[in-house]
Amino acid sequence: MAEYLIVLLVAAVVTWVLTPTVRRVAIRLGAVVSPDPRRVHERPTPTLGGAAMYGGFLAAMAVASVLPHFRPVFRGTSEPLGLLIGATTMFAVGALDDLRDVSPPAKLAGQVFSGSLLSLLGVTLLFFRIPFAGFVVLSPDLSPLLTVIWVALMANAVNLIDGLDGLAAGVVGIAGVAFFLYSLRLSDSGLLASSNLAPLVAIIAVGVCVGFLPHNAHPARIFMGDAGALFLGLLLAATTIVVGGRTADQFSGQTFFFFAPLVIPFVILGVPMLDTALAIVRRAARRTSIAMPDKDHLHHRLMRLGHGQRRAVFILWAWTAVLAGFVLAPTYTNEGNVLVPFGIAGLALVLYAIFHPTAREARRAALEPTADEAAPPDAAPGVVMLEPELVLLEPDDDFEEPQPPRARHG
Repeated sequence: MAEYLIVLLVAAVVTWVLTPTVRRVAIRLGAVVSPDPRRVHERPTPTLGGAAMYGGFLAAMAVASVLPHFRPVFRGTSEPLGLLIGATTMFAVGALDDLRDVSPPAKLAGQVFSGSLLSLLGVTLLFFRIPFAGFVVLSPDLSPLLTVIWVALMANAVNLIDGLDGLAAGVVGIAGVAFFLYSLRLSDSGLLASSNLAPLVAIIAVGVCVGFLPHNAHPARIFMGDAGALFLGLLLAATTIVVGGRTADQFSGQTFFFFAPLVIPFVILGVPMLDTALAIVRRAARRTSIAMPDKDHLHHRLMRLGHGQRRAVFILWAWTAVLAGFVLAPTYTNEGNVLVPFGIAGLALVLYAIFHPTAREARRAALEPTADEAAPPDAAPGVVMLEPELVLLEPDDDFEEPQPPRARHG
């Protein structure tokens, strides 16, 4: 664990130190996001914070390559090189979009290219496990396709939740801790080789998020931008690929829960994956482009419930932690009973989000007329003006239309 702690600290410290410099550079380059109707921040804020994350990633990979514990990871395999090239490509695609708007098809093409490089250099799915139905050995032509789809899906999932200060970095950091513990458990059980890249990538993802969060917490001084969101999505995709797609065995000894290595990532990443699915369905129902931004994401809905940015972020962080604990706890205890506290915690979190006093006040305010609607500006204080009724008169034979007054002469 000492080597993992060193890598974590290097990634966090380098990211934390580089972020102020990246902020100044972003301002000089004009990479500043101004407030608009689809964003919730209230002042112009520099973006491109993913550059600091990328710097922390490079430093952590360089340190890990010389540590004795990680020698099997870097020797005799092209996977670290594939991760490095794929991450660089994904970061470049996001940074280009931060500096000048890139069309959604072009951005997707860059994501596909990055996933293709990962697959070409060995970071690819080998098995696809279907819960309670065994696993499928992927053919050489199907494996790269599913790998590319998974990379693009994860990159866009992280990008979609990057809507509140600290949200994406916190969710990815919590998910990274869960994947790190999960991969260590698999390694201890003999299901992952010592050369597997997953624990290292997961701990680096945690480190860059920890280093960036002090600058990105509300009120954020810098945003990670597409450069950071797409980059983090690739790190999570690589971690899940080399964990879930590399073992054809289930974890034995479970009485209630068994390992489904390719399904657990969906549960741990429940918040971004659910948000992505809802966004696709919502935009398809409206017959708008899937890439069309809106303000109906999970974090926007929480804010409309009356929760501020900090509380909305905390709720989604807590949901990620509950889901991660839900799938990890049985693997360490071999008991299904351990799921009960996490179920209770999830229910408590839902009740907290819905029935918090600010949420109740927001719902009450939405139902009641505002002061401006109740009384015009010239009305006396405390007086509620009623809307005049429009009365339509039926035509009447006895009704004579008034004649205009005659002009006076003289």
